[in-house]
Amino acid sequence: MDHGKLGMQPSPPAPPQQAAPGAWVMGTPVAPYAHQAAGWVTVEHIPSPSSTNNNRTGNPYVATFPVPNNSSASGNPYVNVSPVPTKSPKATILTLLGRCGKKLEDTTKKAGGAAGNFWHHLKTSPNVTDAALARLAQGTKVFAEGGNDKVFQQTFGIFPGEQLKKAYACYLSTSAGPVIGILYLSTARIAFCSDNPFCRIISSGQQEWAYYKVVVPLDQLTAVNPSANPRNPSDKYIQIVTVGNHEFWFMGFISYEKALKNLSEALLIL
Repeated sequence: MDHGKLGMQPSPPAPPQQAAPGAWVMGTPVAPYAHQAAGWVTVEHIPSPSSTNNNRTGNPYVATFPVPNNSSASGNPYVNVSPVPTKSPKATILTLLGRCGKKLEDTTKKAGGAAGNFWHHLKTSPNVTDAALARLAQGTKVFAEGGNDKVFQQTFGIFPGEQLKKAYACYLSTSAGPVIGILYLSTARIAFCSDNPFCRIISSGQQEWAYYKVVVPLDQLTAVNPSANPRNPSDKYIQIVTVGNHEFWFMGFISYEKALKNLSEALLIL
């Protein structure tokens, strides 16, 4: 694999789909500098799915899984759909971020370390409040289910003898903007699942809500490349390349160096 590939210009991203306000629009994987994040707005309502087709992206490593229409649905146990409370915690978090966000940013610029990495992770999102909510929800999910191993197994299933090694909070770069989620590294594969459902337009013209998943078996992995934004070196990315030259870019890591090290080692031991 030619690691000089990072310098090549990516193909122009597909136009973002049109969706009603209150929807995250599902895009296709692209390099970070090809984002069209202006089309990404917050979720306030999750309708029931209208289809169960799992992949219309043309990329064999991308799978989209419809949102179950109740909290006990067996189609995807990773999700717990519940009614929106009368008083949303989003307003509280927004107020807190408004009060301390600038101070936190100034402080972490000086202190660096984990606090600075976490703040950078939140700012990677087009909406800091939504990113904070996603991290709180994911932390609650992991605690309730008994650890990342259980969440991984519920989300992707498990192969005989497969063990989860690491889990990293990050974003998948897509044409519709960065998608917040968790990147898992097991002894058999690399897998990503979005924290939130996304909207896409199906063939009938209706909207379908689904979770964005990427699954790459380790024996299909051909390259793990580090990269950074030349205009802002603190924006660091990890590009993975598969058999067939499918590319995925991950960004906004809380633990970038550890993620790069472990993903690179997974490639070397093949």
